[in-house]
Amino acid sequence: MTPALILDGRAASTAIKSEIAQRVKKLSRTPGLGTILVGDDPGSHAYVAGKHRDCAEVGINSIRIDLPASATQSDVLSAISQLNHSAECTGYIVQLPLPNGISTDKVLDAIDPKKDADGLHPVNLGKLVLNQPAPRPCTPQAIVELLSRHDISLKGKNVTIIGRGITVGRPLSLLLSSREVNATVTIVHTGSRDIASHTRSADVVIAAIGQPHFLRADMVKSGVIAIDVGITRTANGLQGDLHPEIATVAAAYSPMPGGVGPMTRAMLLSNLLEIAER
Repeated sequence: MTPALILDGRAASTAIKSEIAQRVKKLSRTPGLGTILVGDDPGSHAYVAGKHRDCAEVGINSIRIDLPASATQSDVLSAISQLNHSAECTGYIVQLPLPNGISTDKVLDAIDPKKDADGLHPVNLGKLVLNQPAPRPCTPQAIVELLSRHDISLKGKNVTIIGRGITVGRPLSLLLSSREVNATVTIVHTGSRDIASHTRSADVVIAAIGQPHFLRADMVKSGVIAIDVGITRTANGLQGDLHPEIATVAAAYSPMPGGVGPMTRAMLLSNLLEIAER
Protein backbone atom coordinates (compact mmCIF):
# COMPACT_ATOMS: atom_id res chain seq x y z
CA MET A 1 0.00 0.00 0.00
CA THR A 2 1.21 3.50 -0.85
CA PRO A 3 2.30 5.41 2.27
CA ALA A 4 -0.39 7.73 3.58
CA LEU A 5 -0.26 11.38 2.57
CA ILE A 6 0.39 13.56 5.61
CA LEU A 7 -1.85 16.64 5.49
CA ASP A 8 0.70 19.22 6.59
CA GLY A 9 -1.15 22.07 8.29
CA ARG A 10 2.01 23.97 9.13
CA ALA A 11 3.10 24.27 5.50
CA ALA A 12 -0.40 25.14 4.32
CA SER A 13 -0.88 27.76 7.03
CA THR A 14 2.48 29.34 6.16
CA ALA A 15 1.30 29.77 2.58
CA ILE A 16 -2.01 31.26 3.74
CA LYS A 17 -0.28 33.69 6.10
CA SER A 18 1.95 34.85 3.26
CA GLU A 19 -1.16 35.56 1.18
CA ILE A 20 -2.78 37.39 4.11
CA ALA A 21 0.30 39.54 4.69
CA GLN A 22 0.07 40.78 1.10
CA ARG A 23 -3.62 41.61 1.51
CA VAL A 24 -2.95 43.46 4.79
CA LYS A 25 -0.48 45.74 3.00
CA LYS A 26 -3.25 46.86 0.64
CA LEU A 27 -5.52 48.05 3.46
CA SER A 28 -5.71 51.75 4.27
CA ARG A 29 -5.77 50.91 7.97
CA THR A 30 -4.04 48.13 9.88
CA PRO A 31 -6.61 45.73 11.34
CA GLY A 32 -6.51 44.66 14.98
CA LEU A 33 -7.30 41.24 16.46
CA GLY A 34 -8.48 41.07 20.06
CA THR A 35 -8.43 38.06 22.37
CA ILE A 36 -10.09 37.55 25.73
CA LEU A 37 -8.55 34.74 27.78
CA VAL A 38 -9.96 33.69 31.15
CA GLY A 39 -8.11 31.47 33.61
CA ASP A 40 -4.87 29.53 33.72
CA ASP A 41 -5.37 26.65 31.28
CA PRO A 42 -1.91 26.10 29.73
CA GLY A 43 -3.33 24.91 26.43
CA SER A 44 -5.46 28.03 26.06
CA HIS A 45 -2.55 30.28 26.98
CA ALA A 46 -0.30 28.58 24.42
CA TYR A 47 -2.98 28.81 21.76
CA VAL A 48 -3.66 32.50 22.35
CA ALA A 49 0.06 33.27 22.36
CA GLY A 50 0.31 31.54 18.98
CA LYS A 51 -2.47 33.71 17.60
CA HIS A 52 -0.66 36.86 18.60
CA ARG A 53 2.59 35.60 17.06
CA ASP A 54 0.65 35.02 13.86
CA CYS A 55 -0.63 38.60 13.98
CA ALA A 56 2.88 39.99 14.29
CA GLU A 57 4.00 37.78 11.41
CA VAL A 58 1.40 39.12 8.96
CA GLY A 59 1.32 42.75 10.09
CA ILE A 60 -1.92 42.70 12.10
CA ASN A 61 -2.12 44.57 15.39
CA SER A 62 -3.16 42.55 18.44
CA ILE A 63 -5.05 43.43 21.59
CA ARG A 64 -4.84 40.93 24.44
CA ILE A 65 -7.08 40.90 27.51
CA ASP A 66 -6.16 38.22 30.07
CA LEU A 67 -8.46 37.70 33.04
CA PRO A 68 -7.69 35.57 36.12
CA ALA A 69 -9.44 32.31 36.93
CA SER A 70 -11.32 34.24 39.64
CA ALA A 71 -12.94 36.50 37.02
CA THR A 72 -16.73 36.69 37.16
CA GLN A 73 -19.12 36.59 34.26
CA SER A 74 -19.56 40.32 34.73
CA ASP A 75 -15.80 40.77 34.30
CA VAL A 76 -15.87 38.83 31.04
CA LEU A 77 -18.88 40.77 29.74
CA SER A 78 -17.11 44.02 30.61
CA ALA A 79 -14.08 42.95 28.55
CA ILE A 80 -16.39 42.06 25.66
CA SER A 81 -18.04 45.48 25.84
CA GLN A 82 -14.60 47.08 25.77
CA LEU A 83 -13.69 45.33 22.51
CA ASN A 84 -17.16 45.86 21.02
CA HIS A 85 -16.59 49.59 21.32
CA SER A 86 -12.85 49.72 20.55
CA ALA A 87 -12.01 51.47 17.27
CA GLU A 88 -8.65 49.66 17.22
CA CYS A 89 -10.28 46.21 17.40
CA THR A 90 -11.47 44.98 14.00
CA GLY A 91 -12.57 41.63 15.37
CA TYR A 92 -11.92 39.40 18.35
CA ILE A 93 -12.41 36.03 19.98
CA VAL A 94 -13.17 34.78 23.47
CA GLN A 95 -10.97 31.75 24.04
CA LEU A 96 -12.97 28.63 24.86
CA PRO A 97 -13.55 26.70 27.03
CA LEU A 98 -14.45 29.15 29.78
CA PRO A 99 -14.08 28.32 33.49
CA ASN A 100 -17.00 26.79 35.35
CA GLY A 101 -19.56 29.35 36.45
CA ILE A 102 -19.32 31.46 33.30
CA SER A 103 -22.05 30.92 30.71
CA THR A 104 -20.59 30.32 27.25
CA ASP A 105 -23.97 31.11 25.68
CA LYS A 106 -24.25 34.49 27.38
CA VAL A 107 -20.65 35.35 26.53
CA LEU A 108 -21.06 34.48 22.85
CA ASP A 109 -24.37 36.37 22.70
CA ALA A 110 -22.64 39.52 23.96
CA ILE A 111 -20.10 39.62 21.11
CA ASP A 112 -20.83 42.13 18.35
CA PRO A 113 -21.63 39.81 15.39
CA LYS A 114 -19.74 42.17 13.09
CA LYS A 115 -16.59 41.65 15.17
CA ASP A 116 -17.03 37.90 15.65
CA ALA A 117 -13.72 36.59 14.31
CA ASP A 118 -14.48 33.05 15.53
CA GLY A 119 -17.79 32.79 13.67
CA LEU A 120 -19.58 31.43 16.74
CA HIS A 121 -22.14 34.16 17.45
CA PRO A 122 -25.71 32.85 17.00
CA VAL A 123 -26.32 35.37 14.20
CA ASN A 124 -23.31 34.12 12.25
CA LEU A 125 -24.13 30.47 12.89
CA GLY A 126 -27.61 31.25 11.59
CA LYS A 127 -26.08 32.73 8.45
CA LEU A 128 -24.09 29.52 8.05
CA VAL A 129 -27.38 27.60 8.12
CA LEU A 130 -28.79 29.97 5.47
CA ASN A 131 -25.54 29.90 3.47
CA GLN A 132 -25.23 33.67 3.73
CA PRO A 133 -21.90 35.56 3.89
CA ALA A 134 -20.54 35.71 7.46
CA PRO A 135 -17.42 34.69 9.39
CA ARG A 136 -17.25 30.90 9.39
CA PRO A 137 -16.24 28.91 12.50
CA CYS A 138 -12.46 28.63 12.28
CA THR A 139 -11.86 24.91 12.87
CA PRO A 140 -14.52 23.67 10.42
CA GLN A 141 -13.21 26.07 7.79
CA ALA A 142 -9.64 24.96 8.60
CA ILE A 143 -10.54 21.34 7.83
CA VAL A 144 -12.06 22.21 4.47
CA GLU A 145 -9.11 24.44 3.57
CA LEU A 146 -6.52 21.86 4.68
CA LEU A 147 -8.06 19.29 2.35
CA SER A 148 -8.40 21.79 -0.48
CA ARG A 149 -4.73 22.79 -0.18
CA HIS A 150 -3.87 19.12 -0.70
CA ASP A 151 -6.19 18.83 -3.73
CA ILE A 152 -8.71 16.66 -1.91
CA SER A 153 -12.32 17.34 -2.84
CA LEU A 154 -15.17 16.34 -0.54
CA LYS A 155 -17.79 16.53 -3.29
CA GLY A 156 -19.97 13.44 -3.14
CA LYS A 157 -17.91 11.81 -0.39
CA ASN A 158 -19.41 10.17 2.68
CA VAL A 159 -18.07 11.97 5.73
CA THR A 160 -18.52 10.82 9.33
CA ILE A 161 -17.90 13.38 12.07
CA ILE A 162 -17.25 12.06 15.57
CA GLY A 163 -18.49 14.72 17.99
CA ARG A 164 -21.30 17.28 17.99
CA GLY A 165 -19.77 20.24 19.84
CA ILE A 166 -20.62 23.82 18.93
CA THR A 167 -17.08 24.74 17.89
CA VAL A 168 -16.48 21.81 15.50
CA GLY A 169 -19.03 19.04 15.00
CA ARG A 170 -22.29 20.93 14.55
CA PRO A 171 -21.05 23.81 12.38
CA LEU A 172 -18.77 21.44 10.44
CA SER A 173 -21.78 19.32 9.46
CA LEU A 174 -23.45 22.42 8.04
CA LEU A 175 -20.36 23.55 6.18
CA LEU A 176 -19.67 20.13 4.64
CA SER A 177 -23.28 19.64 3.53
CA SER A 178 -23.42 23.06 1.84
CA ARG A 179 -23.70 23.16 -1.95
CA GLU A 180 -20.15 24.50 -2.18
CA VAL A 181 -18.64 21.45 -0.45
CA ASN A 182 -21.42 18.96 -1.30
CA ALA A 183 -20.48 16.08 1.00
CA THR A 184 -22.90 13.59 2.54
CA VAL A 185 -22.53 13.96 6.30
CA THR A 186 -23.17 11.70 9.28
CA ILE A 187 -22.59 12.84 12.88
CA VAL A 188 -21.95 10.28 15.60
CA HIS A 189 -21.69 11.03 19.30
CA THR A 190 -22.22 9.65 22.80
CA GLY A 191 -25.78 8.72 21.93
CA SER A 192 -24.78 6.67 18.88
CA ARG A 193 -25.17 2.91 19.33
CA ASP A 194 -22.39 1.69 17.05
CA ILE A 195 -19.91 4.39 16.07
CA ALA A 196 -17.60 1.97 14.25
CA SER A 197 -20.38 0.89 11.87
CA HIS A 198 -20.55 4.48 10.63
CA THR A 199 -16.83 5.18 10.51
CA ARG A 200 -16.08 1.95 8.59
CA SER A 201 -18.36 3.01 5.73
CA ALA A 202 -17.03 6.58 5.52
CA ASP A 203 -14.66 7.96 2.88
CA VAL A 204 -13.61 10.63 5.35
CA VAL A 205 -13.62 10.45 9.15
CA ILE A 206 -13.19 13.58 11.27
CA ALA A 207 -12.54 12.90 14.96
CA ALA A 208 -13.36 15.79 17.30
CA ILE A 209 -14.10 14.36 20.74
CA GLY A 210 -10.91 14.79 22.79
CA GLN A 211 -10.40 11.10 23.58
CA PRO A 212 -6.77 10.08 23.03
CA HIS A 213 -6.25 7.55 20.23
CA PHE A 214 -9.98 6.83 20.01
CA LEU A 215 -10.11 6.10 16.28
CA ARG A 216 -8.23 2.86 15.54
CA ALA A 217 -7.38 1.17 12.27
CA ASP A 218 -10.12 -1.46 12.66
CA MET A 219 -12.73 1.33 12.80
CA VAL A 220 -12.06 2.63 9.26
CA LYS A 221 -11.82 1.23 5.78
CA SER A 222 -8.61 1.04 3.80
CA GLY A 223 -7.93 4.27 1.94
CA VAL A 224 -9.84 6.47 4.36
CA ILE A 225 -9.02 10.14 4.79
CA ALA A 226 -8.72 10.76 8.55
CA ILE A 227 -8.73 14.18 10.19
CA ASP A 228 -7.63 14.63 13.80
CA VAL A 229 -9.23 17.56 15.64
CA GLY A 230 -9.04 16.31 19.22
CA ILE A 231 -6.21 17.23 21.54
CA THR A 232 -5.69 15.93 25.07
CA ARG A 233 -2.86 16.49 27.54
CA THR A 234 -1.73 13.14 28.93
CA ALA A 235 1.18 11.81 30.97
CA ASN A 236 2.74 10.96 27.60
CA GLY A 237 2.28 14.46 26.21
CA LEU A 238 -0.28 15.84 23.78
CA GLN A 239 -2.33 13.19 22.01
CA GLY A 240 -4.95 13.43 19.31
CA ASP A 241 -8.09 11.39 18.64
CA LEU A 242 -6.42 9.29 15.91
CA HIS A 243 -4.47 6.22 16.95
CA PRO A 244 -1.02 6.18 15.25
CA GLU A 245 -1.97 2.92 13.52
CA ILE A 246 -4.40 4.89 11.33
CA ALA A 247 -1.38 5.83 9.21
CA THR A 248 -1.08 2.18 8.11
CA VAL A 249 -4.53 2.10 6.46
CA ALA A 250 -5.31 5.70 5.51
CA ALA A 251 -4.80 7.30 2.11
CA ALA A 252 -4.27 10.61 3.90
CA TYR A 253 -4.41 11.86 7.47
CA SER A 254 -3.75 15.01 9.46
CA PRO A 255 -1.09 14.79 12.17
CA MET A 256 -1.51 16.15 15.68
CA PRO A 257 0.14 18.50 16.29
CA GLY A 258 0.82 20.16 12.95
CA GLY A 259 -2.44 19.44 11.16
CA VAL A 260 -5.71 21.23 11.88
CA GLY A 261 -4.34 23.46 14.68
CA PRO A 262 -2.14 25.76 12.55
CA MET A 263 -4.89 25.97 9.96
CA THR A 264 -7.44 27.04 12.57
CA ARG A 265 -5.22 29.97 13.52
CA ALA A 266 -4.79 30.85 9.84
CA MET A 267 -8.57 30.84 9.36
CA LEU A 268 -8.91 33.23 12.29
CA LEU A 269 -6.63 35.67 10.48
CA SER A 270 -8.59 35.12 7.29
CA ASN A 271 -11.88 35.90 9.07
CA LEU A 272 -10.39 39.04 10.56
CA LEU A 273 -9.14 40.19 7.18
CA GLU A 274 -12.54 39.65 5.61
CA ILE A 275 -14.08 41.80 8.36
CA ALA A 276 -11.48 44.51 7.66
CA GLU A 277 -12.08 44.40 3.91
CA ARG A 278 -15.85 44.93 4.14
